[in-house]
Amino acid sequence: MSRILVVEDDPDIADLLRHYLERASHDVEVLTQGHDAMPRLRERLPDLLILDRMLPGVEGLEICRLVRASPAMADLPVMMVTARAEESDRIVGLELGADDYITKPFSAKEVVARVNALLRRSSRASTASPATQAGRVLSYGDIRMDLEQHVVTVDGRDVRFTAKEFLLLQYFLEHRGRVLSRDLMLTDVWGYQYTGGSRTVDVHVRRLREKVPSLAEAIETVKQFGYKLK
Repeated sequence: MSRILVVEDDPDIADLLRHYLERASHDVEVLTQGHDAMPRLRERLPDLLILDRMLPGVEGLEICRLVRASPAMADLPVMMVTARAEESDRIVGLELGADDYITKPFSAKEVVARVNALLRRSSRASTASPATQAGRVLSYGDIRMDLEQHVVTVDGRDVRFTAKEFLLLQYFLEHRGRVLSRDLMLTDVWGYQYTGGSRTVDVHVRRLREKVPSLAEAIETVKQFGYKLK
């Protein structure tokens, strides 16, 4: 059973999310005030965080930023929920480190599907045997990626990645030299037929390039199609 923290000030939406997620056998806790989120996260780290963008006290975007700035929470999967449908709004959330973004009104069943996909692909909720990843280290230039320890070093120094960034980097390293379409990456890395839009991939690739300077040139953009790691 996975622990999910929902931070949502609309009681109807919070109840709906709790109902469907508990039916899917998740342990759900709901907070209604933004300023309660970080203290609770420090006290008891969940397996996944669902954040409303607009919250009283502290906005969801600020909470997301604080989560990503905390070493203890850097790989915590984060899903943002918002009533704002503009693409620019979604991109802001993704750039701050959100792994997924869903717009109100939404299908609760779709939220559950996305939550389950994030948990399946997250290192925190991995169902793989420890022996599966034991001793697996991927290397590329100055990058060393230890899949068992979930650690990435660049030129000898540790670099922190979100769960989704880690999976995307692993995907590139395991498919070096192949041209990868955005749709393929959405399906393979996000875990199902993701409907968040191809800009999600672009934002995460940009974050990889920013964190690992050598990837700025190593990951080529294939115009109107996707990316390729040279």
